[in-house]
Amino acid sequence: MNTERFIARRIIFGSENKNQLSRPVMRVSVLGIALGIALMILTVAVITGFQGEIRNKLIGFGSHIQITNYDDNVSDEPQPISSEQPFLTELKADPDIKHVEVYATKSGIIKTKKDNEGVLLKGIGADYDWQFINQNLVNGKVFSVSDTGLSKNIVISKLLADKLELSVNDKMVVYFLTKKTDSSDNISYEQRVKTFFVSGIYNTGFEDIDQRLVLVDIGQIRKLNYWDKDLIGGFEVAINDYKKIDEVGDRVDDMVGQSFVAQTIKKTNPTIFSWLDLQDMNGVIVITLMILVAGINMISALLILILERTNMIGILKALGAKNKSIQKIFLYNAVYLIGKGLFWGNILGIGIALVQQHFGLFTLDAKTYYISVIPISLNFVNILLLNVGTLVCCLLMLILPSFFVSRITPVKAIRFS
Repeated sequence: MNTERFIARRIIFGSENKNQLSRPVMRVSVLGIALGIALMILTVAVITGFQGEIRNKLIGFGSHIQITNYDDNVSDEPQPISSEQPFLTELKADPDIKHVEVYATKSGIIKTKKDNEGVLLKGIGADYDWQFINQNLVNGKVFSVSDTGLSKNIVISKLLADKLELSVNDKMVVYFLTKKTDSSDNISYEQRVKTFFVSGIYNTGFEDIDQRLVLVDIGQIRKLNYWDKDLIGGFEVAINDYKKIDEVGDRVDDMVGQSFVAQTIKKTNPTIFSWLDLQDMNGVIVITLMILVAGINMISALLILILERTNMIGILKALGAKNKSIQKIFLYNAVYLIGKGLFWGNILGIGIALVQQHFGLFTLDAKTYYISVIPISLNFVNILLLNVGTLVCCLLMLILPSFFVSRITPVKAIRFS
C-alpha cells in the first residue's frame, strides 16, 4: 500500500465532508483551475479556428503558391508566359504538391444602369479546382471551360451582385483597357467591351476580395489581350500540407529557374499573415496568465491545508516520517484538486466550443474580421498539451511551498494543536 496516497485520500475526502477551513479554499481552487483550462481551450480553439478560416479563404482565391513571369513592375496584369514549361513535369511529380492550374488576370469596369464598379477578372482554365467556390456558392452554378469554345459566363460575389443589382442569368457589360504594341514598338491603349452572363454568385465574407474578384474563362482574357492560345498569366500551385508552405515554396522557386518567380500566399499577403501570427502571441499571453492564476490558487490552498494539518504533520514526524514523505502527501492532494479542476474545465470549455461550432451563437463584424461567426477548431493534441502543461506547471509551482513542511517540528506542532 502507498502510505502517502492513502493519507492524502483521507485528508482530501475528510476535508470535503467536514466543516473545515480548507474546504471552501479547495473548492475555489478547483473552480479557478476549471475556469482557467476552459478559457485556455476556448482561446486556442478560437485562435486556430480564426487563423484557419482566413488562411483557407486566401488560399481558396489564390492557392498556396503562384508562379509568374519575373517582372519588377507590380501589377494585377503580369506579363504572359507559355503554358508549356519544362519545369511542369518535375512540379507535378513532387509528392508535396496536390494540384497545378493556369490562370490570368485583367482589370475592368462593370457598368450597369444603376452603378459602375472596378473589378479584377480572373481567367481560369479547364484544370481549375472549383471546390472553394462551390462551398461558398449562394446562387446559380459554376461554368465549364473547354478548348472548343469560349464561355461567356461569369461568377461574381454576392457583394457585387447586391451593389449592382444583378442576379443569376443577368447580362453585364465590362469595359477594359488593352495595351497594344505595333511593329515599331509604339505603345497605345484600346478600349474594349465584353458582355457576360452571370452564372453563379458566391459569398465568402472576405470583403477585400469579394468586392472586386470575378471569375471568367481564361480564353476571354487571351482574346482581350491579343494573346496566343498557349499564353497565360501564371500557374497556381496547391500543396498537401500548409505547414510545409515555406519549404515547398523555396523548392518550387528553385524549380522554375531565374526567368520566373514563385511566391507563397504568405509573401503576396504579408500584412494579413503578420496579423494572423500576432494572434499566437495573444494566445500565449492568455494561457500564461491563466496558468499563473491557477498556480497561485493552488499555492494558497496547499499552504492553508498544511497549516490546518500542522498537528497531523507533527504526529507523523514523531512517528518517524520523513519530510519528503509528508511532502508527497500534500502533493498528492494537489494532483487530485488539479485533476478535478481539469476535468470540469474540459467539460465546460469543450462544451462551449462545440455549441459555438454547431450553432454559431457568437458573431463578429465581417468588415473588421473578414468572417461573420467566431470560428472554432478543436484539436485533441492541443487540448492534451494544455492539460498536461497546466498540471506540470502547477505542480512545479507547488514544490517550493511544500518545503514549508520541513520547518514544522513535532514538539511545536503537537503543542500548537
